[in-house]
Amino acid sequence: MRLTVLGSSGTYPAPSNPASGYLVEAGSTRVWCEAGPGTFAALTRFLDWDLVDAVVVSHRHPDHCMDLVSAYHAFAYGPYPRRGIPLYAPDQVFAALLSLLGQDTGGRFARVFDLHTVSDGDEVTLGELEVSFAEADHPVPTVASRWSDGRRVLAYSADTGPKRDWRRLVRDAHLFLCEASLGADPPPGAAPHHLDAGEAGRIAREQGARRLMLTHIPPHIDVRLAVSAAERTFDRPVALAVPGAAHRI
Repeated sequence: MRLTVLGSSGTYPAPSNPASGYLVEAGSTRVWCEAGPGTFAALTRFLDWDLVDAVVVSHRHPDHCMDLVSAYHAFAYGPYPRRGIPLYAPDQVFAALLSLLGQDTGGRFARVFDLHTVSDGDEVTLGELEVSFAEADHPVPTVASRWSDGRRVLAYSADTGPKRDWRRLVRDAHLFLCEASLGADPPPGAAPHHLDAGEAGRIAREQGARRLMLTHIPPHIDVRLAVSAAERTFDRPVALAVPGAAHRI
């Protein structure tokens, strides 16, 4: 398995870092996970768009799904039209994008993308990848995910606070890609539906993750302090999701 970071900026993109987006590969299978602003253009640096096998989006907040609009226009009106690309997401993602585009479920968007609703407990096979979903602790329906090629495991927190049973997906993962939106030292009660870096490290250690990588850190937060805070609770080195970097899992 391989993870390529397309973007990792939390809440809004930075000049050199798109919002959330990742390319997950196993063998000949290529899945675009999260479609934050700027990530479709980043994806095309690494992959011809006709090679995307499926798309997975965790929730309807714009910093995770808005570049589906860019992809839709490219797939619908570009020189190499595509149809029936499997798109897995909570229902609200589809409703929000169809409303934005002024379409219903019979419109062109739903022909370009083959829409599949996912929620807590669902499992899907995407080529050589098995993906499991769990409900995250977030104000809108959101799914954390666990990806496996049968040998290695990637766990992804999506946007979440510390509550609910999504942590089960992290158990013994070879790489845990975890949000740290609140950075190193947030004020009490800052945002209960997000994690700080120390919480990310603590969850990784408690669930037996082999490696931890922080993501979804807003541009105004010091990433060096966040990594240091996570290393104190994880008790080993912690990586940062850097746009353009590829990692073997």
